[in-house]
Amino acid sequence: MSADYDEVSESVAAAAKSDDSANFNHEPPSTTDSNEKEEEEEMTEADRNHANLNGPHIYRFVFTGGPCGGKTTALARVFSYLRERGFEVITCPEAYTLLSSNGMSAHLFSTEGMPLYIQSAVFDTQMTLENSVWSVLKARGKPGVILCDRGSMDNTVYLDAKTYEKRILQPRGTDIVQVRDNRYDAVLHLVTAADGALPHYTLENNLVRSETPEQAIQVDRRTQQAWVGHPHLYVFDNSTDFEGKMNRLVNVISKIVGLPSNLKRRSAKFLLEPFPLEDVTKMFPADIPFEMFDVEKVYLQRIDEDENASDPNYKKNYSFVRKRSLVDRGSGTIVDSVYQSTTVTHTSEGEVIEQKRIITHREYVTALMSRDTSRHIVRQRRISFLYKLQSFAIHYYQQPVPGLCILHAQVEVKGNHKENQNGNNNTNNGNGGAENNAGEEQVADINSENDGSAKVILPPFLKAVRQLEDTPKDEAEYGAYSLSVM
Repeated sequence: MSADYDEVSESVAAAAKSDDSANFNHEPPSTTDSNEKEEEEEMTEADRNHANLNGPHIYRFVFTGGPCGGKTTALARVFSYLRERGFEVITCPEAYTLLSSNGMSAHLFSTEGMPLYIQSAVFDTQMTLENSVWSVLKARGKPGVILCDRGSMDNTVYLDAKTYEKRILQPRGTDIVQVRDNRYDAVLHLVTAADGALPHYTLENNLVRSETPEQAIQVDRRTQQAWVGHPHLYVFDNSTDFEGKMNRLVNVISKIVGLPSNLKRRSAKFLLEPFPLEDVTKMFPADIPFEMFDVEKVYLQRIDEDENASDPNYKKNYSFVRKRSLVDRGSGTIVDSVYQSTTVTHTSEGEVIEQKRIITHREYVTALMSRDTSRHIVRQRRISFLYKLQSFAIHYYQQPVPGLCILHAQVEVKGNHKENQNGNNNTNNGNGGAENNAGEEQVADINSENDGSAKVILPPFLKAVRQLEDTPKDEAEYGAYSLSVM
């Protein structure tokens, strides 16, 4: 326990030396200097809202994907859905489409080296649009949502990673963690209809696009990989009909902003056979890119204890803050960190609602002062990757249970799957697909009450011992909240 205390103290001390203004995504500082008191007295309601660091959270969602994935329909659907439920909502248009429809046409690419300058213009336009909309919603002073038609990482589909880092991010004083992980609350990737719903693939609704189905699939794959590493990347495939695809997306967003949702299960978990952490690079095939992160999760004290807390069947509400640091795979050093606050609430109907929001470094350090000292700080190395259109993350525990490995798979499917339109109709191995041997690809059936079933294709390069169930026994042995108890 003393080690935990020492490290928290170090974090608090470090905060005094940090400069939040250097963060590419931080909110503007509050104007409370003594020399500005007279000006404060003349501040409008919008001024006060904009300066309020404790005001309502402004969510930022990226809608991305390959051509003809349903992005335009999804933006309109979510816009109306959230507006009807009391949120202020503004859509940021796609920067490239905005520029190309106003004269930045394809003939400009004929000059050698132009792609870099065009993508720089797209990046700056995107950032300016998003920041301006954020400022408007902040001044409004009500819960707000920004729906971004593509985001900062979509540029990397057309530029290699080194060029993007050196020629676009570094000159602007930022890095990959700030523009990808810390900027957006979630990334929603809608898979192109060319992959799984070919009869519905068309480019008639976007005059800027001209991809063949094969090219569309390639662009879709590159776009997915561009966002690997974001803590909340959701991939919506074409395993259901289009209406089902939209319903899955709306349910995910509902969960994030704290609205009731019909989606009961958000992830499936599998106990992995332990492996040395240093062997990660050897385990992954060359064609499966991945990102590594160091995660620090700190549970906070509860201000209000529930009357039913003594009931053994009662599930406590709780909150925690998390620091997630990108690890450079070459040097092993930390590139940068992103911070998040999460509140978990159990409703009387049995639904679990998680409200997440990105916070600043100072907010994180302040929260550490309210740490629940009866619990360990949970530390993990996480490895994020995509496999067969599914988002995975390995949670490799370093504290309090060193060596424990759990694979998390995002499952966002409601209702019945349709058969793969390429004729690949996978079946399980007769035992639910909960166990696989390294080198063999297996399918796990995930059944959720009132939600039908979904399938998880387990990566063949990982050895899954079994699927973890939503039972008190598995929660006690493998849940981070339970493991944190001293």
